[in-house]
Amino acid sequence: MPGPGATAVAATPEGGTETWDGVTRPRSRGGNARFLTDVIVELGLVPRDRVESAIDAARASGVTPEAALLERGEIDQVALSRAVAERHGLDHLDLTAFNVDMGAANLINNAAARRYDAVPVAFLGDRGLLIAMADPANVLALDDIALMTGYDVKPAVSSREDIAALVSRLTRLDDVVAAATDEAGEDDAEIVDLRESADEAPVIKLVNQIIAQAAEQGASDVHMAPEGGQMRVRFRVDGVLKDTTTVPRRMVAGVISRIKIMAELDIAEKRLPQDGRVGLTIDGRHIDLRVVTLPSVHGEGAVMRILDKSAVVMELDKLGMLEPERVRFQRAFHQAYGAVLVTGPTGSGKSTSLYAALGELNSPEKNIITIEDPVEYEVAGITQLQVHNRAGLTFATGLRSMMRADPDVIMVGEVRDREAAQIAVEAALTGHLVLSTLHTNDAPTAITRLIEMGIEPFLVASAIDCVVGQRLARTLCQHCKRRTILSADVLRDSGFPARMDIEAYEPVGCSRCGGSGYKGRIGLYEVMTVTEEMRKLIINRASADEIAVAAMRAGMRRLREDGLEKVRQGRTSIAEVARVTGTGVAEEY
Repeated sequence: MPGPGATAVAATPEGGTETWDGVTRPRSRGGNARFLTDVIVELGLVPRDRVESAIDAARASGVTPEAALLERGEIDQVALSRAVAERHGLDHLDLTAFNVDMGAANLINNAAARRYDAVPVAFLGDRGLLIAMADPANVLALDDIALMTGYDVKPAVSSREDIAALVSRLTRLDDVVAAATDEAGEDDAEIVDLRESADEAPVIKLVNQIIAQAAEQGASDVHMAPEGGQMRVRFRVDGVLKDTTTVPRRMVAGVISRIKIMAELDIAEKRLPQDGRVGLTIDGRHIDLRVVTLPSVHGEGAVMRILDKSAVVMELDKLGMLEPERVRFQRAFHQAYGAVLVTGPTGSGKSTSLYAALGELNSPEKNIITIEDPVEYEVAGITQLQVHNRAGLTFATGLRSMMRADPDVIMVGEVRDREAAQIAVEAALTGHLVLSTLHTNDAPTAITRLIEMGIEPFLVASAIDCVVGQRLARTLCQHCKRRTILSADVLRDSGFPARMDIEAYEPVGCSRCGGSGYKGRIGLYEVMTVTEEMRKLIINRASADEIAVAAMRAGMRRLREDGLEKVRQGRTSIAEVARVTGTGVAEEY
């Protein structure tokens, strides 16, 4: 057990012979009247000069000094919670090491735990209950928990991240499925007939729980696929699918019917794919779902894309672009005219990059018009058109109309065919700034793809100013990543022609990241600015490889090089970079 003088957030026992139980004791009990920033300095978490700088910045921006320290990356949530515990003279609990009594944790419901950022973690004698809280000064929360549980409560301090991870573990979908099945009765007949107003129907509760847990875990998609009469449910978290639960045979039809009712689809049509959209509110957050039903040979399945505005970073500085790439990209979309393309496979964050660019361009002096399929995020001050193929509003027809609406900036959700590409290129040549996405594997291939669509090479060479290629790689969990040495042999096996070993980090896995070793994602980028040399190559119909070589001579860093730099920085792993980029060209290191 750490002594009273222990200051490390993840303290270990003196001598290392005793297993640490996750509890860090305060230097003195009861606390005293001190500023939290002074405690942070006393614990050696942040030097005094940087704390003073954060206090000045907080005073100017109207936030707390602690928030300013978090924003600057000077301190993390775990270290902050350690300082809060010390200030109040309370124990600090690291819930990744502390043995949580799940019986105690389940005494309050998830909604209350999230509302108070507090959860019971252990029983103290016959009538006592230890509560892990992010804010121990919230006496109202303590009173409410005491009333809800009937126990005498004692506060301790944990980080908001630890508490959120614990709350997400409290409800297991398998338990919800079992409860819904029991509630539906013992009859083996399929549940198909659903009343839309029956809010307490077991199938409705099951669907709501699946969606709520997917949103809570930060999933981008929910996949429901029939398999052997049952339905396999998977969540895509940080770009990787993982099994979550299995819906029993007799509830499958009811679950699909409920999803169709929510998305206002035809529940009687089971032979053709359908797509729809539904808006939900989960824990005060507005969530948009894009629903697609798929009639496979094994039965009807569904995929739900979750669009959570609050979870999307649409600021260029936070996307993960390194300084050289960000400067090139900003210089390109701040021009008065020309075309800027963002390329990559589905789900690589192309639209997010365009929204980030639009966010910088958005001002009363500019008329910005977008056409998208669908409009994923509504932005104030921008006119956004929704593609409606049945009504005749395609990318091409919408672009023609936009050209007559006196735009300064045009954003096209995706260039899918020759007609849309032709209009977009012509718009870029007639004094408009055009932003769009294109499905190619890298930036140089976008040029040859446009030519293959039927656009004349001289038009492509004149119109295209910049192409961004990107991928999304999972970021290493900051709490469990482990320092390692990557040998040149390992780098070469991963496709990097390296000459020397490099220092890096590797994934381990803990409760905060669900055992995966990763939490969140970061972009990998290559930004190709079209030079005069490249324009000549384009006019001569040069190959993508020749254009790539010219782009690298002009300073373009390839995707894998950008990924390797982020491996060096400890933000992702070499295996993750190899996974998302595949084979490619990299300079020798």
